[in-house]
Amino acid sequence: MSSAATRVTGQDHLWSVTEHLEDILTTVRPLEPIELQLLDAQGCVLVEDVTVPVSLPPFDNSSMDGYAVRVADVAGASEGFPAVLTVVGDVAAGQADLLHVGPGQAARIMTGAPLPPGAEAVVPVEWTDGGLGEGPVSGMRAHSAAPAGASGQVSVHRPAEARAHVRAMGSDVRAGDRALAAGSVLGPPQIALLAAIGRGTVRVRPRPRVVVMSTGSELVQPDEKLGSGQIYDSNSFALTAAARDAGAIAYRVGAVADDAETLRSTIEDQLVRADLMVTTGGVSVGAYDVVKEALSTVGDEDEAGGGVEFRKLAMQPGKPQGFGSIGPDHTPLLALPGNPVSSYVSFELFVRPAIRTLMGLEDVHRPTTRAVLRTDKALTSPAGRRQFLRGKYTDGEVTPVGGAGSHLIAALARADALIVVPEDDTSVEPGTEVEVVLLG
Repeated sequence: MSSAATRVTGQDHLWSVTEHLEDILTTVRPLEPIELQLLDAQGCVLVEDVTVPVSLPPFDNSSMDGYAVRVADVAGASEGFPAVLTVVGDVAAGQADLLHVGPGQAARIMTGAPLPPGAEAVVPVEWTDGGLGEGPVSGMRAHSAAPAGASGQVSVHRPAEARAHVRAMGSDVRAGDRALAAGSVLGPPQIALLAAIGRGTVRVRPRPRVVVMSTGSELVQPDEKLGSGQIYDSNSFALTAAARDAGAIAYRVGAVADDAETLRSTIEDQLVRADLMVTTGGVSVGAYDVVKEALSTVGDEDEAGGGVEFRKLAMQPGKPQGFGSIGPDHTPLLALPGNPVSSYVSFELFVRPAIRTLMGLEDVHRPTTRAVLRTDKALTSPAGRRQFLRGKYTDGEVTPVGGAGSHLIAALARADALIVVPEDDTSVEPGTEVEVVLLG
């Protein structure tokens, strides 16, 4: 599946960040569209334009609780000289049989109710005496408690212009308009619009299912007691949360011990629910780098050159990486380093764009900007290696967080940007403008 199979790179080839990312994005393909119920489609990407079958609102309706009136009948009305009108009944939201408002008449109307024939405007109830024969009121009494409010007379204390407090038919969208364009991500407002125009289902690319798995016999789950030489597993939690933040349905698998056969068996079991697999740890050059051991010889059924290739990238942190596809469905797999910060940086650079590509989004990358570097000393980077440092971005300036140590999880938690030091810059002076990847 990996296009890397067509390249003659050699085992010691040093991949650039761009080469590795291009290989991933030319391999991963958007998921096939499916028809989903509206709430199931939340977070998904539309694959076709949606047009409006019926105008919104579908009829002229009141935007206030008040009285539907004719403009001429309330012209010149004031508190000293109110317009006194005969109330011919109530118009409630959802009411089918509408009253007719004639000269000298008014209909008590509720927000969202259709404007009755003959009426030209709505006066809010606060502009009237509510039919009580006194001064202005602040609201209406419930119809069940005071049914007489739907009859009698009402004094209107202010004039109203034509169409005042009336939402016109089609003022939101008109029949035939494009409600949503293909490529739109369906959030709560988009789901609301689809429901409002009567769409119960929609054709989308589903959210990708991502399985996240950490490796290492030293890893212990949070809330468990640490033994000698053990640490808590943070990577699987960080990457699962990051995958969900990117738009995926993510599943976290408990840490797998450093045993190649156990890892192969666990991955095989997880393939049934994965559109993308992400592992962390075991990809370097150590004797116990189990991911590399387990997957270097794993083929990809019916796919020439398939399997997982392990590489060295010209970047820091995150030099060791693995990428390929496994299983009968050629499921993409990205193998990330085990260092927590290396793992997270690698996710942002490679896994997140892969997830967004599976979703069918056109723009799969985090936004970038230029910012002035604020630090008390120059940033240094090994020649020929692109470096990504954690930073705090504010108003066009970025400050490194936590120094250069790639193991500082606490520093990562305080960062909201990555500072990019290019391969050809071994030193970046304070006050220099740098590229910044915004993580927020």
